[in-house]
Amino acid sequence: MVKSAYLAALACALAACAHASSHQLAPGSRYVNMGSSFAAGAGTGPAPAGSPARCYQSTAGYAPLLAERLNLALADVSCGGATSAHILNAWNELPAQIDAVTADTKLVTITIGGNDIAFAGNLTAASCDQDEVIRVAGLALPCPSRFPVAENAYVTLEHNLREVARQIAARAPQARVVFIQYVALVPETQCAQSRFTGDEAAELRTVATRLADITNRAAAVTGASVLRMDQLARGHTPCDADPWSTGLPRDYDGALGAPWHPNRRGMAVIADRLAELLSR
Repeated sequence: MVKSAYLAALACALAACAHASSHQLAPGSRYVNMGSSFAAGAGTGPAPAGSPARCYQSTAGYAPLLAERLNLALADVSCGGATSAHILNAWNELPAQIDAVTADTKLVTITIGGNDIAFAGNLTAASCDQDEVIRVAGLALPCPSRFPVAENAYVTLEHNLREVARQIAARAPQARVVFIQYVALVPETQCAQSRFTGDEAAELRTVATRLADITNRAAAVTGASVLRMDQLARGHTPCDADPWSTGLPRDYDGALGAPWHPNRRGMAVIADRLAELLSR
């Protein structure tokens, strides 16, 4: 009986090792990064050679940093302004992002959903005055008005995230899928970087929580991993001493990255935390 128990335990251990080894990232493994400007690294550094100009990808984004560290073959199809629908479907001249996932893909990272519910747009609208000019990606834009968001936008987002993970599993059964939560952005105490009223801050935190909850549920249902940057970045908002993101102070020149997005430091931290997650 003891021998049988030992053999059963050994078989279980070997099965676990085999499962774990299937997710090991050998040098040269194909790595696909998908998502919005938060995945692209908008404004944090120069664009990679050959990347679509309108996508605002950055060589300082978490995906290029991770690919360099682990010696992975990166296919970065993230694009500023993308919604979850643009992962599943073509967007004008850009093919569906998920088409980059091939059978030999071993890792997929995804940061998406904020544009589905106008999260960055409403962060911006709440932190600028109507007569103010905002500088984003070399453009001078007027302060936007608030973007209304219908309740069914949240329902559609959750459906799409589950479909994204399902399709990745079908296309690349050996791929590890990691949803990366949006970094915590709304400070507990407001400052010149944020300029929110108390009510605006509370409402935006609620939106961020709903976005994180939707992502967590979609990952749990489909067996994907989640990098909880929404939790890890608490205490690192634009108003904190060590900010991992950029807010929108008056007369901001865009030098530190797109407003209400991770800055270079934030992107480096995400790459570090991803490497730690993948090593477990």
